[in-house]
Amino acid sequence: MRQFLTVSLLISCCAALAQQPQKHHKVLELMGSRFEISAFHTDAQRAWYGINAGITEISRIEKLISSWDPNSQTSLINKNAGIKPVKVDKELYQLIQRAIQISAITDGAFDISYASMDRIWKFDGSMEAMPSEEIVAQAKSKIGFRNIQLNPTKQEVYLKVKGMKIGFGAIGKGYAAQKAKEKMSALGIKSGVVNAAGDLIAWGKDVDGETFKVGIADPRQKGKVLSWLAVNNTSVVTSGDYERFVMFGGVRYAHIIDPRTGYPTTGIKSVTIVSANPELADALSTSVFVLGVEKGIYLINQLEGVECLIITDGDELVTSDRLEISNKS
Repeated sequence: MRQFLTVSLLISCCAALAQQPQKHHKVLELMGSRFEISAFHTDAQRAWYGINAGITEISRIEKLISSWDPNSQTSLINKNAGIKPVKVDKELYQLIQRAIQISAITDGAFDISYASMDRIWKFDGSMEAMPSEEIVAQAKSKIGFRNIQLNPTKQEVYLKVKGMKIGFGAIGKGYAAQKAKEKMSALGIKSGVVNAAGDLIAWGKDVDGETFKVGIADPRQKGKVLSWLAVNNTSVVTSGDYERFVMFGGVRYAHIIDPRTGYPTTGIKSVTIVSANPELADALSTSVFVLGVEKGIYLINQLEGVECLIITDGDELVTSDRLEISNKS
C-alpha cells in the first residue's frame, strides 16, 4: 500500500510539472543583428510554432524596410530621390508617417533621412581623422524630415532632394519586435520575449510566475548588471556606445549621429527607454542621445507612459521622474 502511494505521488508530481510553462528559446541573426526569441508554454510544439512565426514576420519586415536590398521599396524611394514619388505598401507608408511625427516631437533629433551620412563616419576602427567640415556639410544638406513628402491619396513617398536617403536603423528593429510579439500572441503565446539586439519586448510571466526583469549593463564593466527593471507587458530599449565610438582630441564620439549637425553625439554612454511600444522606444532612445541629458529627460517627462535611464560619460545615472529601478535581480 505504501509503495502504491509513493508511485501515485510521483505520477502526480510529474503531471503537475508537465503543466508548468517551459522556456523555448532561439538565437539567430536577423536584420543584421542578434535576435533572441523566447516563448513560454506548456506545449513545446505550440511554442516553436509561435517562435517560427515571429521569425517569419521579422524577415518579412526586413525585406520591406531594408535599404541594402536593391529590390526593396525603401531602396526604390532612395533611388528616386529628387526625381519622382514612389508608391509603397500601406505598412511602409504608415511607418514613414509615424517616423515623421516623432521627428516633429523631437525637433529633428530623430530623422530617418540621417542615412545620407552613412559613408561619412565609420566606427569600425578605420577612421584616423575627422571628416572635413565641407564633407559633413555636403552630406547634412541632404538630411531633413521636412523634405520627405507624403501623398496620402496616392500612398506615395517622395524625397525632394536628389541624393537624399532614408533608413530605419533607429526604428526598424523596434517595429519588428512589436510585430513579432503580435504574431506570437495571436498564436496563443501568452508569455514571451523578443530581444532585437537591445530592443526588447516582454509579455506575460517568466517560468516561475514572476514578472520578467531586464538588466541594464554597466558601461564600466562589460557583463556586469548595473540595475534591474521589472518588465510587465512592455518594452525596454537600450542604445549604447560601449563598443562603437571614436576618439578625436580626447573627445569620445558615439556612433549615433545628430541629424541636425551631421556630427556624432557626445556626453552619453547609454540611453534606456521603457515604453509599451518598442517602435517608439527605439526612436526615442536615439533622440535622447542626440538631445543630451537635460533636454532628453525634459522630453521624456512630457510623454505619458514613457520612462528613461541615462548613463553619462562620467558614469552618472540620470532617470526620468517616474522610473523605478532596483539593484536586486
